[in-house]
Amino acid sequence: MHSLKESTTKRLKDVEISVPIVYGTIAFYLGRKASESQSHKWTVYVRGATNEDLGPVIKRVIFQLHPSFNNPTRVVESPPFELSECGWGEFEIAISLFFQPDVCDKQLDLYHHLKLYPEDESGPQSTKKPVVVESYDEIVFPDPSESFFARVQTHPAVTVPRMPASFSISLPSSSENIDERKKGDTKDHPLSQWFMNFSEADELLKLAAARQQVQAHMHKLKRQLSLMDGLPQISKPPSAYE
Repeated sequence: MHSLKESTTKRLKDVEISVPIVYGTIAFYLGRKASESQSHKWTVYVRGATNEDLGPVIKRVIFQLHPSFNNPTRVVESPPFELSECGWGEFEIAISLFFQPDVCDKQLDLYHHLKLYPEDESGPQSTKKPVVVESYDEIVFPDPSESFFARVQTHPAVTVPRMPASFSISLPSSSENIDERKKGDTKDHPLSQWFMNFSEADELLKLAAARQQVQAHMHKLKRQLSLMDGLPQISKPPSAYE
């Protein structure tokens, strides 16, 4: 989790805005007919954890690729924040997030290791099933500016606190509509079928399943211990010299 201080505009004290994000890569093996130096096609991206548009929060993203690529510093000025390339080698990609002027003055630097080859290399690599590596994170903005809060308080990509009934803030005049917002989301992305699910409900189900496994294992151990306690003690046979 990253906590970032807001820009020096009028702010809401003791309020936090959280933006869940996912960043990662999806890499496809192009098959034996591909050239050795262009064996894989991959995409690196930053997306909303629920595939919503991050444009109201993030202004641009800079991806720093390996120096061997032409123009290794790639700037993406609008969502979806992603780029695709071809190559053969794995390397670390630096990802820098720059926020809207009323969100934060500081950039956030993330790092992701591009992975092209699956962990299980016992058989030939599939051209249909990609290698997917994603990381989940939450960016927390303490004391947000009033304009930032007003702009995102009903946005599905952002988690805002429940404010008192007496709280009132005017919504900014904006030309953004639903169609424009959809242009920046990744719900219908060509690679969306490979995206991992980081929803809260999914995480709760995983925790519940893990808890059940732990409880079942503990019950099994207790039963084994109780059976051992009930066994008669086997006395040591007397020695021939006694």
